[in-house]
Amino acid sequence: MAFIATWWPIVVLIFDIAIRIAAVIVVPRNRRPTAAMAWLLAIYFIPIVGVLLFLLIGTPRLPRKRRRKQDAINEYIRDTSAHLDFGTLRPHAPDWFTSMVTMNRTLGSMPLAGDNTAHLISDYQKSLDDMAESIRRAKRYVHAEFYILQSDATTDNFFRALEEASARGVTVRVLLDHWANRGKPFYRQTLRRLTAMGAVWRLMLPVQPLRGKYQRPDLRNHRKLLVVDGDVAYMGSQNVTDSTYNLKKNIRRGLHWVDLMVRMDGPVVASINAVFLSDWYSETDETLEDEVELFDIRDGTGDLDCQIVPSGPGFRFENNLRLFLALLYYAQRKIIIVSPYFVPDEALLLAVTTACHRGLQVELFVSEEGDQAVVFHAQRSYYEALLKAGVKIWMYRKPYILHSKSMTIDDEVAIIGSSNMDMRSFGLNLEISMLVRGAEFVGEMREVEEMYRSLSRELTLEEWQQQPLRSTVLDNIARLTSALQ
Repeated sequence: MAFIATWWPIVVLIFDIAIRIAAVIVVPRNRRPTAAMAWLLAIYFIPIVGVLLFLLIGTPRLPRKRRRKQDAINEYIRDTSAHLDFGTLRPHAPDWFTSMVTMNRTLGSMPLAGDNTAHLISDYQKSLDDMAESIRRAKRYVHAEFYILQSDATTDNFFRALEEASARGVTVRVLLDHWANRGKPFYRQTLRRLTAMGAVWRLMLPVQPLRGKYQRPDLRNHRKLLVVDGDVAYMGSQNVTDSTYNLKKNIRRGLHWVDLMVRMDGPVVASINAVFLSDWYSETDETLEDEVELFDIRDGTGDLDCQIVPSGPGFRFENNLRLFLALLYYAQRKIIIVSPYFVPDEALLLAVTTACHRGLQVELFVSEEGDQAVVFHAQRSYYEALLKAGVKIWMYRKPYILHSKSMTIDDEVAIIGSSNMDMRSFGLNLEISMLVRGAEFVGEMREVEEMYRSLSRELTLEEWQQQPLRSTVLDNIARLTSALQ
């Protein structure tokens, strides 16, 4: 017993040193320095908890089999679309725009398409009802893919449209994220309703180890899109759920989500459908080649150039982050960013502040109140640097959560989609963004931005510097934890 008592501390010490040495070797590999440092601090200060967390969520990539699927999909998309006609592009594109389109094609495989129409829908209920009406006109298929999908009073019209389409013999395929929906209100009822109507549905990124389905549990498919017959498509930031998400804590606080969707027709619809078909194949191993052509291109009624940019942990690079960075550096006059969760990495923060130093007008729309405490405080930790650089910060007044995700550059280029400007969206979420060239679309975006501005208040540097010490401490701690990827 004396021997054990003497050697036990030595064994523990050797084990502790071994863990720390192994962490220095393993953790930084192919990881951002900030993320590596955050993990090392967690492991050094709380070794047991830190190691367990790292083993659980320390790999910011999908399983190798899934990544190989994505590589195969990308190659197939490039080969299939290489010689197809995606409409007539607008003339006189600046050289920087052409090079950025090439980058997006290289990373995300999707082509630039011309002759498209795109219109914004900023009213929450109207977007659900518009999607329902498009579904009611379906003749062949409906492809719905949403991060959160709930059958409730607000979405009942949407679900009734799916039921009516299925009853007519239209094929209804539905994808919904597993982890984001499980345990949420109406989860079981929603699945039962989909089954009862005859829809073919699958869970995205399921965490079901007993069924052999497992990956890092906080990886999410955050995309929101709908395609009807290859003729019309919708995408943006809005989930199919009530604006409170039916959560008691949100209802108690009076929180409602504000979102932005875009309705499209034209050749770009084929690219959005290709994203759905890619995700369907990833979850089911079904290519659907006999039922749906990968690029079934339809003529458009408009004159917009659009390019879809998929991103996520299945890709080799952070496609969305590179797109945002390129636009921030190419902008010449004005940048307006709308992002509910703005937690930039070093490159993005540098690009935004550099734009200010170049003399550009830079505005950022965020929410005055947050729904996720850690992200909310991490975001706040960047306000001082942004304000000092000259960024004008607009805070959408509570109790509303501004959930839209967009960026406009000068007067001709915009991005809209599901991607936030935070490390989660860059590295852990599957996202979809759309690059649009066309002054008329940017004009619509400007109208929405002005509406947001009228419902917001400006945060000044003087006000921010009056923040109490406890808020600063919370913000800084949250900033450290946000790097754990």
